[in-house]
Amino acid sequence: MTITTQNPAHAVKSLSGEADALLSTLGVKRSRYTGGKLIARSPITGEITGHVNEIGAADALAAIDKAHAAFLEWRLVPAPKRGELVRLLGEELRANKQALGRLVSIEVGKIASEGLGEVQEMIDICDFAVGLSRQLYGLTIATERSEHRMMESWHPLGVTGIISAFNFPVAVWSWNAALALICGNSIVWKPSEKTPLTALATEALFDRALERFRAEGGRAPDALSAVLFGGREIGEILVDHAKVPLVSATGSTAMGRVVGPRLAKRFARAILELGGNNAAIVAPTADLDLTLRGVAFAAMGTAGQRCTTLRRLFVHESVYDRFVPRLKRAYESVTVGDPLKDGTLVGPLIDEAAYLSMQKALSEARAAGGAVFGGERILSGGTDEAYYVRPSLVEIAGQVGPVEQETFAPILYVIKYRDYDAVLGLHNAVPQGLSSSIFTNDLREAEAFLSVAGSDCGIANVNIGPSGAEIGGAFGGEKETGGGRESGSDSWNAYMRRATNTINFGRTLPLAQGVKFDVA
Repeated sequence: MTITTQNPAHAVKSLSGEADALLSTLGVKRSRYTGGKLIARSPITGEITGHVNEIGAADALAAIDKAHAAFLEWRLVPAPKRGELVRLLGEELRANKQALGRLVSIEVGKIASEGLGEVQEMIDICDFAVGLSRQLYGLTIATERSEHRMMESWHPLGVTGIISAFNFPVAVWSWNAALALICGNSIVWKPSEKTPLTALATEALFDRALERFRAEGGRAPDALSAVLFGGREIGEILVDHAKVPLVSATGSTAMGRVVGPRLAKRFARAILELGGNNAAIVAPTADLDLTLRGVAFAAMGTAGQRCTTLRRLFVHESVYDRFVPRLKRAYESVTVGDPLKDGTLVGPLIDEAAYLSMQKALSEARAAGGAVFGGERILSGGTDEAYYVRPSLVEIAGQVGPVEQETFAPILYVIKYRDYDAVLGLHNAVPQGLSSSIFTNDLREAEAFLSVAGSDCGIANVNIGPSGAEIGGAFGGEKETGGGRESGSDSWNAYMRRATNTINFGRTLPLAQGVKFDVA
């Protein structure tokens, strides 16, 4: 393994000091992140930034009971009024975008624009949810019986449990929270143990919005939103609790294999957002300049730690020798280092475990005959407690070994192809089914990729990378990705229960399907 050295990327006097100042600005009391056992650490330097108090099992159970009591009150508030609370949350996020975005960058290691972009996602989903609060429509249904009317009604479901991952520590919460709240539910959130500070900050901004809502005459119960800090056992309490009818869980497929059956055992609903081994096809007619930009961001952005990160790239043999060398030059020249410094495009991996997982995958790729380009560790900022790596491009002859697995790191497997039907088969031949894309100017090829016989993923794009970040669309995937949908479109249905209603406004009682049942 080659280790290169880079000059200190950024003169950070103290990330813990900056985090402390940001938390104070965002309204978090210092007692919330000092003296606890849950260690918050920045991947930028490995520096400890806080000690958060964890919650015990008894307190977690009590918090869920209180959230259920809050739901019983909140469901009676008209949906547009509930939307007003979410509107105020959006205002708080707008006013504090810089501070919260900076805190995201410090805690996750995202470059500045991505940290701010995550907060913008929160703002966007609040805007979407506010409009949706006046559009929780049910259908009027044609009935075969005269003087009858059939319709659908949608009602609040109950406590919504949210389990989020480190890579989007606050955006995923907002996707669920904004919809759950306007649908009339209370929310209980278990954030990743790796990102407790951003959860504290989000909680403080929500509390501020709630205070404004009440001051303006809004009616909202206590315990409408709760945050549970802790490990796996706290997540298990949330998953197993009878008063939590819906759990939205984001994480690995292994996590989903545990969570899904436990929810099914008690007939609770699950929104599972699990692994993604996302692919793109570069066709003969692709605009290679556009493709280069799309592939570079999709594969290297967020240091390869997005669920929609591009991990497999199929390049047609007619453009392979023109495109892949250009892509290698981009990999070689991309700026890796302190994400708080202007010009940096790739920040650190979240921790040592992520680095070791990456190196294991690269070793397996070499053993499978792959030619590995990049992947070496970079010492940045004069510390060996942070894990920066050069993004890796692996040329490999087929979809073998680690290519079929998701490694949460910047590894892009590049495979040459000749035939469209054959490459589509390879594209769909992995267990995961989150996101996909094709770069082509052939209309038939593009439409075939989006058709029922094309990509089997929940997200399928043309001439952009496998991203699904726009709020208006439903986010999620198929197969081992879990089948859940969050954010836009009709994802709100999952947070409500449907009732089919029939009203007889006549004086007779005709039965459906011509059934006769006359009594004296």
